[in-house]
Amino acid sequence: MKFSRIEIKHLTIAWLIISLAFAIAFTGISFSLKFLWAVLISFFTVGIGFIFHELGHKYMAQKYHCVAEFRANYPMLLLAIILSFLGFIFAAPGAVMINGYVNLKQRGKISAAGPFMNLVIALFFIIFLIIFKTLNIEAIVNILFYGALINSWLALFNLLPFGILDGNKILAWNKSYYGILIMVSVLFVVVSYLI
Repeated sequence: MKFSRIEIKHLTIAWLIISLAFAIAFTGISFSLKFLWAVLISFFTVGIGFIFHELGHKYMAQKYHCVAEFRANYPMLLLAIILSFLGFIFAAPGAVMINGYVNLKQRGKISAAGPFMNLVIALFFIIFLIIFKTLNIEAIVNILFYGALINSWLALFNLLPFGILDGNKILAWNKSYYGILIMVSVLFVVVSYLI
């Protein structure tokens, strides 16, 4: 994959702000080790989900010979921070901007790559969650639970068939594939809670 300096800057800023917003929403802001720990957990769980979601789109778009670069949406990042103080997260940190011709199938596959990456990450978190829960290591279990749940929800949210979300384009391309992604997302959300 090819990256520009501007894109790396935008990805880094969005990653940091999204991590901060989730930490504020879950613990409130403070100058404490608890808050710093929440930021680090968010950086690892939410941040990785966000980065790989966008890189999934980018990889598929470049595979189809398109120019594809992530650009942060600074007004939406600011909104995410503001809402986090109310204990609520609405994260639309930006998007991969794609320039080039793609047909319906290619557009669907590019859109599916993001939620698919979240599900792959959620699966890894779920597997390690099961292992560490068996070993009864509570601190790590909490991080893995958070990672599994957040990535499952990120996939499910992005699959909603509304507006600019990925779900619209996937549904237009292949209803069966869309249905499978929705079912796996719901399953992973449920499994995350049940474990």
